[in-house]
Amino acid sequence: MQLQDLVINDIQPLKLTDKISDAQLLFNQLTYSHIPILNEKIYIGCISENDAHCFEKANIIKDCNYAIEGFFVRPATNWLDVLEAFAQNDSNIMPILDRNNQYLGYYELNDIIHLFNETPFFSEPGGTLIIEKGMHDYSFSEISQIVESNDAKLLGAFISKMDGDVVRITIKIGNASLNEVIQTFRRYSYNIISGHEEDTYIESLKDRSQYLDKYLNM
Repeated sequence: MQLQDLVINDIQPLKLTDKISDAQLLFNQLTYSHIPILNEKIYIGCISENDAHCFEKANIIKDCNYAIEGFFVRPATNWLDVLEAFAQNDSNIMPILDRNNQYLGYYELNDIIHLFNETPFFSEPGGTLIIEKGMHDYSFSEISQIVESNDAKLLGAFISKMDGDVVRITIKIGNASLNEVIQTFRRYSYNIISGHEEDTYIESLKDRSQYLDKYLNM
């Protein structure tokens, strides 16, 4: 599915001359965090639900324009940058503007997340591994080499946390048992953060062994 297939025009943007009560009524009918505001056909920004309910109903939106947030994306913006824009603006609606800043419609957060879920990182079977190493000691080329040297397929990898000089990386691996990959990462001085099948199995054996010892000593 392409991003242009996800453009929505179900709601009519508000105008600067509309009353705050109009915005409040619209928010009561919808589940969106923001509503786009237009001046003629030109996009001005979005008003949030929280702000709309803080203002007097009789006011017009233009009187509260200092609260309008000017976030948007372009039609050519890739889906990962669109997802980042959602996160940065704490919104579940993302206006789309052409090069003349005319409003074309909007994306809905759930649709973009669904698009993300269709990527091999989520849709393909495999194991997820979280590793950790110093900021200046890791490389994605090394990570890829470690995975592929064990006849495994790297389905995706991203930095999931940065804490000081330490980087945490989440990896999706297909077509292999994680144990061999994990042991290789350890030989390359990566710290293994996530639980995995082998560790779970070992812990299960320990629990059963402890239960058996307790039973035999009764």
